[in-house]
Amino acid sequence: MLKEITITEAFSVRHPVLRAGKPLESCHFEGDDLATTKHFGYFKNKHLIGIISVFKKDNALFEQNQFQIRGMAVLTAHQKKGIGAVLVSLAEQYIQSQKGSLIWLNARIIAFGFYEKSGYQIVGNSFEIPEIGTHYVMFKNI
Repeated sequence: MLKEITITEAFSVRHPVLRAGKPLESCHFEGDDLATTKHFGYFKNKHLIGIISVFKKDNALFEQNQFQIRGMAVLTAHQKKGIGAVLVSLAEQYIQSQKGSLIWLNARIIAFGFYEKSGYQIVGNSFEIPEIGTHYVMFKNI
């Protein structure tokens, strides 16, 4: 089941998957609490196992009405089962409903192939996010 969730609920997946070994506060992203930000969860047997967040945030690389997807994560035991693709599709549908025409994200190197399969393309060179790793900006016109 897919539904909108709170940021506190999102932390229960964001922390162990994206910020393991770091303080819980490291899970909080700038803009998490804005009214224009939405957090969605994937539930299995009433347990939250996957999350994605959608931010109304512009990137200077693009001109379109754009949104950023961020913090997409699926608990390790449930990865490689298509849940991430379902979450990305849900985010894309939501963004289309908000009249967005472009989605961008910062993809970790290990996630590059996943996003590429969903139609996202790299723009620019790789860059480092301190204590997190190498990323690429990726985008998709919708």
